[in-house]
Amino acid sequence: MQMPLQITFRHMSSSAALEARIRELATRLERFSEQIVHCHVIIEAVSHHKRHGELHDVHIDITLPGEQIAIRRAGPADHAHEDVYVAVRDAFLAARRKLEDYERRRRLDVKNHGEPTRGRIPASPPAREGRSGTGQSRGSRGPAAPHKS
Repeated sequence: MQMPLQITFRHMSSSAALEARIRELATRLERFSEQIVHCHVIIEAVSHHKRHGELHDVHIDITLPGEQIAIRRAGPADHAHEDVYVAVRDAFLAARRKLEDYERRRRLDVKNHGEPTRGRIPASPPAREGRSGTGQSRGSRGPAAPHKS
């Protein structure tokens, strides 16, 4: 299935090569989930420093049945994101991890931790002279070894 893909450039001019790369990476996402309904990629040039080049933020919004995945910051605002291709790569790697998590939950591959075991400690026998009382813990599997309190 070919998902609808929307690409938006903010504060920068569009590039045919960058659009082609985004389309390629978006197509790869379909390998991780066939449930993708829509994908919107926003590439934004953000100027923070006058000495260094522009940093790029990449936002990816993926619509799935019953869930919306939003990648807002793919990585730290470091100078590796001066290269828009690196910023796009990092954002799509984060999107892939989120899609893998979604598919695990959908397939019920996530471990379901049941109700925690609860035990009870019966009343301690009267303390003997010179010693404190001892008690035994009783769990769902029967009495445990004696425990000094």
